[in-house]
Amino acid sequence: MDYGTLERAMGRDGGAELLFGAASTALEEVAAGRRELHAVHHPLGFFCLPVLRDGDQGVCVHLFEPDAAGPVPLTTSPLHCHSWELTSFVLYGEVGNLRIRVRPEHARPTHRVFEVHSSPSGVDEIQPTSRLVRCEPGPGQTSVCGEVYRLPAGEFHSTVVPSGSVAATLVLGRSVPQHTDLSLGPVHGTGHRVVRQTCDGVRTARSARSALRRIHGHHPE
Repeated sequence: MDYGTLERAMGRDGGAELLFGAASTALEEVAAGRRELHAVHHPLGFFCLPVLRDGDQGVCVHLFEPDAAGPVPLTTSPLHCHSWELTSFVLYGEVGNLRIRVRPEHARPTHRVFEVHSSPSGVDEIQPTSRLVRCEPGPGQTSVCGEVYRLPAGEFHSTVVPSGSVAATLVLGRSVPQHTDLSLGPVHGTGHRVVRQTCDGVRTARSARSALRRIHGHHPE
């Protein structure tokens, strides 16, 4: 799996076959035990399979399943922005993204901005900043199987999958200098630490097999 090849495929007509194939190959290796990889319960409610890390570039498969939220509840809010550019290809299901308009507000703030600093060991250090803001919903976008969506670094948004449904995405991320992962949390929230939970090999393989069945069901070969 090569980042540049996937990035080019995301930007052209006819690239879907390559993207479906790359995701299927990675999932097959995990499902068969040929690749030692453990899914992570992401705080935003999906399983993350980190399939490639290469400097400031990365590729993941995100699996949105009813039990993906994990044992640790979200401590801020679903409203966040990335320190990296995201390009995502929907493998099955539908994924919605709601842009959030954020403006400074000291008199009647709705949220405080928190910085999220993640370590390779899976620990998130969540630190409050002095920024108090008021947020309003902006334009929404829903992407379905075979479609690509993009989110720039620094844009607040919330990702939503319909309740009780499943979806999966092949995600490309490229870090952008001078950007920090941010989350909107309680106005009076304090700094804290969250340890991301990993799945064991059996649970990871089961999720990979389930995802493969759905990919093949939505995208017959």
